[in-house]
Amino acid sequence: MSSPRALAPELREPARKMIATGRIRAEQDVELYRAAVQGRRELTEFFQSELGWVVEVDESAELVRLHKRRVDVPEDRGPMVPRDGRPASLAPKQVLVLIALVCEQLWRRPRMSLRELMQSIAQVCAAEASVGGLPQFRIVAADGAGKAEARSNRGNLVDALKILVNEGSITVDADLDRALGDDETDMVVSASRERLAQKFSSLSPALLGLESMAVERHADALSSEALADDVDDEPTLDARRFFAVRRLIDDPATDPFDSRAATPYLTTPAGRDRALEVITALGFTTTARRDWWETTDPTGVGTAIDFPNGRRNERQAALALLDAVKHRADPLGEMHMSEMIALFEDVRVGQPRWAAAYEDRLPALARAAAAELVAVALLAPVSQDTWQPTAGIHFWRVAVRRSATNTGEVVER
Repeated sequence: MSSPRALAPELREPARKMIATGRIRAEQDVELYRAAVQGRRELTEFFQSELGWVVEVDESAELVRLHKRRVDVPEDRGPMVPRDGRPASLAPKQVLVLIALVCEQLWRRPRMSLRELMQSIAQVCAAEASVGGLPQFRIVAADGAGKAEARSNRGNLVDALKILVNEGSITVDADLDRALGDDETDMVVSASRERLAQKFSSLSPALLGLESMAVERHADALSSEALADDVDDEPTLDARRFFAVRRLIDDPATDPFDSRAATPYLTTPAGRDRALEVITALGFTTTARRDWWETTDPTGVGTAIDFPNGRRNERQAALALLDAVKHRADPLGEMHMSEMIALFEDVRVGQPRWAAAYEDRLPALARAAAAELVAVALLAPVSQDTWQPTAGIHFWRVAVRRSATNTGEVVER
């Protein structure tokens, strides 16, 4: 087995940035963009040989794009809707559909008013709705839609535009939130065709034959690396390596035995060494056990995860929950909602002002705390109100210090 390609120190941060966001934009990260353009050959060869991913440098669009494809598409990933003062949330299906429709319209006309854009999308949806291709998109109550439906549709469109603005694909010349609150508000929406062209990371949908394929298979087809006729039944060594190493650098944690291969790649000495060398070359930090790998970036460049930082009640509750899980008789046994609620009730006995907003909503706090731990692969959902701790809990040591004053603050670190 050949050794992994080395990566120059000045290219490690650009590489991690692309892993986290998929792109480097000149107007946002000048130094990283300059380093990536100068080291394009090294970055392209590294990602192709070690992860099977394609790097494209488009200087006309002032964009460096990493096209990531995985056969095991994470179900909890996707475009995030930015929220002022609140954590970003995963975009729902309606917003994803609107993102595609916005890109389609702006590809045809790269500069449109918001009203023209909404009317064009409404017309496309009306034409496709009769054959079940797209849902209706009514933006005016007089069109037969109620005010609530029209406002919801406008809100979804605003969220779609926010995502595209946030990733640098489009620009607007006014506040998007005003478009939701004022029906008379208009603005100009502009796009770069070069950047829109870089959004595609899948094989051509026309070649994949999606129209003749069941909807449930679309995600697998779009994330595949070859046409269905060219796929071998038995994965090659490189395919097994890509599957394992992609998980290591793209997920917060990895179970080395979660593999379809008879001998999982990360359980072999050669596979383990190769994976560690790739992680080191990128500048990540990893902690590995026989049954669990956890990869982190102390600089925060290569990940959007900020756990365990933060002093929100939900984050504090998650850390208290993590501490409680480790001290159970069976740390890896299933944990039910009732056990979490009992823990928080006990905390509030000594600190009644802690999490006061959740005083009568402890189940909501329990779900929020569990969601924090699921996001970093320390819990896995089993059912709606039951979770399974993972082996990753053994990597954490939590010290819970309850404030001696009556401030209601519970501090975990």
